[in-house]
Amino acid sequence: MAFLLSVIAVSFGIAETREQRATIATLIEEDAADRANALSIQEDWGGAAYYAFHLTYEPPSDFAFAAMGQRDTAPWKHRIKMLALEGQIHEADTRNADFGLVGRFDFAFLAAAVAPLLLILLLYDLRASERTARRHDLLVATAGSPQSLWLPRASLRVFSLAALLLLPLWIGATIEGTSLGVTLQASAIVIGALLVWWLIVELVSRIDGSLSVLLTSLIGLWLALAIIVPAISKAAIEAANPVPDGGEILLLQRETVNDAWDLPKEDTMDPFVEQYPEWRENSVIEEGFEWKWYYAFQQVGDQAAAPLANRYRQARLERNRQAGLASLLSPTSFVERSFKKIARTDATAMVAYEDRIRDFHESLRQFHYPLMFPEVEYDAARLEDLPQYDPSQ
Repeated sequence: MAFLLSVIAVSFGIAETREQRATIATLIEEDAADRANALSIQEDWGGAAYYAFHLTYEPPSDFAFAAMGQRDTAPWKHRIKMLALEGQIHEADTRNADFGLVGRFDFAFLAAAVAPLLLILLLYDLRASERTARRHDLLVATAGSPQSLWLPRASLRVFSLAALLLLPLWIGATIEGTSLGVTLQASAIVIGALLVWWLIVELVSRIDGSLSVLLTSLIGLWLALAIIVPAISKAAIEAANPVPDGGEILLLQRETVNDAWDLPKEDTMDPFVEQYPEWRENSVIEEGFEWKWYYAFQQVGDQAAAPLANRYRQARLERNRQAGLASLLSPTSFVERSFKKIARTDATAMVAYEDRIRDFHESLRQFHYPLMFPEVEYDAARLEDLPQYDPSQ
């Protein structure tokens, strides 16, 4: 059963990562074609900036097949343009929202939650069955020492289970091109977790109780360590670190941008030039509508939302840090978090992706502002130098 479950988990993971890569490849082609088509009919810099979308994405790592982590609940692709950015980041784009509620059956879940149960079923009656059959003392006396009697039996079961779990993972890692270091690290996590649960089972099985008492005790410990402790820790961490809702950021930014249409131009341009003082001499708006004023109040919308967005970002990182400490109390949580970390599917990786979006959007601004604010004559050929998103940077 362990081997079959591992094959299923690894197969699901590989299929999902391949689908995500195929989606990204298709979107890259369509994004380039759509942008080229939009730019081909523009006649000024403002229109070119407004109608040109740019795809950003976070490709799955070569180990993501084993732990999809927050890729099920956090967006890993966005199409952005030169408008206010924070609203574009926090618009929902979660493809697998259902998985965020029920969780995904991936290898990380198998190793963290299911493998301990299998180990309990393999080991809980190792001693107790002999006591029930009244052969325990005779066997110990014959063997000479308890260790020489129970250790080989238990070791064979533990390491057989580890091998059956890891063999499909190794094959999957070879198919996906996972580095040897990551594969060894993941294998060590699985074996280490099984050894911890072996120790727990060993201590409980020394109780002179019936088979049903031992099994009930071990299942109760599993429930406590795998479900109750993580749930209580999560609730406590979330209560201690309230996170602003992404919708609040979106609403604040859109209200700021929409209000700007009715405000005096100076109310927009003054805070803009505080952020970009190099354009102070070009910040006077003489006509009713100018593109540079339009993009300035988009910029000011981001500036207004920045404190809330930064609080949102820091609170998520702090929750993640505290969850890491709390996972030391639960082998299950520790294994899942460790897999997400080496698969780069944890909260830190998703925050880093959002930071790369902000960096890329800033490069768009740095490309367009020198063309708009001094009011350079439009030349479509210069758009060939538009910044290109690179997920590795």
